[in-house]
Amino acid sequence: MKEWWVQVGLLTVPLLAVYLHIPPPSLSPALLSWRSSGAFFTYKDQNIFYRDSTGAVGSSDIVVLLHGFPTSSYDWYKIWEGLTQRFQRVIALDFVGFGFSDKPRPHHYSIFEQASIVEGLVRHLGLHHQRINLLSHDYGDTVAQELLYRSLQSLMFWLLFVHFPGCAALAGTICCVTTRFLLSLLQYINQRKKHRERWVGALMSTSVPLHLIYGPLDPVNPHPEFLQLYKKVLPTSTVTVLDDHISHYPQLEDPTGFLNAYLNFINSF
Repeated sequence: MKEWWVQVGLLTVPLLAVYLHIPPPSLSPALLSWRSSGAFFTYKDQNIFYRDSTGAVGSSDIVVLLHGFPTSSYDWYKIWEGLTQRFQRVIALDFVGFGFSDKPRPHHYSIFEQASIVEGLVRHLGLHHQRINLLSHDYGDTVAQELLYRSLQSLMFWLLFVHFPGCAALAGTICCVTTRFLLSLLQYINQRKKHRERWVGALMSTSVPLHLIYGPLDPVNPHPEFLQLYKKVLPTSTVTVLDDHISHYPQLEDPTGFLNAYLNFINSF
């Protein structure tokens, strides 16, 4: 009898070959609408997708939304309209390698590059001298932490909301990507370990208001251990704990509760 790994390899190779030749699925009407309502800007040689909606009249507040792994700016669609009723500008982007943005291969994907892309978008929109609210999730948390670190170094002021800092999620569906491409995107996990002192230190050192919105059923950040650790590391951060059945994507699972929690935090200043 052949070794088990040989049998697995003989089965995997043809399946992988078939998988890599499956055409990407057609976009749903909702995704087509999302893309048509956005635009692209160029960061170096990469085309980056973003949405920029003008919202509340009389407000000068701006919020930039940073999505998680392995999804896109569409993660925020359920709370988009609610945010436009509070903020003058609501902005979201697809990080390079995700969503409608370019997916260069081979490429060294890094949190540092993603943070620079966010800064590039802010400059592109002429908002680099204004205060920015950051609403982040999952992968986007680490990007937000790098932006916070940079703001500490340059003495800029950012009002930051961080959701699930320092955690990773492997939720969602990934269609028609090579294993090598997926692994290149997943390098952010190693980067989190390598630069933990830099990014967690930025959270611990800042005087910028922080708020956590937490789903107790989150398998990535198990309750109650994660919440206990978060409060110990960041005792000045405020926290909203949603209903017991809410998991890792609260902005999709409980958009009303999530939005209310975030707006209560923003309106407290």
